[in-house]
Amino acid sequence: MATADAEGAPHVVPVCYAFDGSSIYSALDLKPKRVSTHRLKRVRNIAANPRVALVIDDYSEEWSALRYVLVRGSAEVMEAGGERDRAEAMLRGKYPQYANLLEEGCTVLKIVPSSVVSWGFL
Repeated sequence: MATADAEGAPHVVPVCYAFDGSSIYSALDLKPKRVSTHRLKRVRNIAANPRVALVIDDYSEEWSALRYVLVRGSAEVMEAGGERDRAEAMLRGKYPQYANLLEEGCTVLKIVPSSVVSWGFL
């Protein structure tokens, strides 16, 4: 996921995500971080500039099978509420690792897509 600060300086981090058909969600999990959740660069960037991009790729050693989706949209930080709860449940359902790496009531990032570009998908 790519974010940018108020001056437009980019910051890119890999994320685990879930898609509900209209929004993309990513949790701030318990993997080790150097700062608290609210001080993470991606969180500060979203507060200053909600425009984000997300690349989802499907890599293959057979390069003719490579494909990706580029999603651009706006992001927000969700701390509470029914939608945040549903997003957490979706992420837990998709990633068994979150049984140990996701705190109950974790912060969730929501991306509302505004454009989608794909390559390699039929």
